[in-house]
Amino acid sequence: MHRYARRRVLGTGAGLMSIAALPACAADLLTTPAQTEGPFYPLDLPLDDDNDLVQVAGRAERATGTLLDLGGRVLGADGRPAGGLRVEIWQCDAGGVYHHPGARRAPADPNFQGFGHTVAGADGTYRFRTIVPVAYPGRTPHIHVKVLGGDVEALTTQLYVAGNAEQNRRDGLYRSLGRAAELVTVALQPDGDGRRALFDIVLGPDGVPKSG
Repeated sequence: MHRYARRRVLGTGAGLMSIAALPACAADLLTTPAQTEGPFYPLDLPLDDDNDLVQVAGRAERATGTLLDLGGRVLGADGRPAGGLRVEIWQCDAGGVYHHPGARRAPADPNFQGFGHTVAGADGTYRFRTIVPVAYPGRTPHIHVKVLGGDVEALTTQLYVAGNAEQNRRDGLYRSLGRAAELVTVALQPDGDGRRALFDIVLGPDGVPKSG
């Protein structure tokens, strides 16, 4: 447990969209393409690394930026839920700065966690509260995503934002995906003062860690 009084942690079963009602196809799904972890995965995980990145334990103010309610399901290629897997995300703050010593062009937002994790439910659902990603020199807006089962890394990828066609086109990592970029490009929908996004993660046949 963290040493601070905890706030409400987001659940996976309500609020984003009707995630649990999404169909799981019997036919094979298109696998989410893998991408590089990049250089800014945290060297040390923050004490507060839950699924709410915009409110750091022990701090009264929330992170700067447009709120984003991000969720979806982790699925196998056969469409079956891959529950119990750890889902991690990390990204820069609204000023384009990562919580990483190699990326300190300016002070990072102390009210932004920068990294978070959750565990996919039995139905594969996961959920995060974060901010809409922003661009920084050399990169289009994106969120890093990693799925793990125990010590087994099932997938590392990056999520991109639809509607940023020009920025995406200039990004070398995005271009390298070719047509598969469609599988990691997500539309943001209005959600009060913020946005919401649905991103299903489909693991390849060898990507779902075996139990036992």
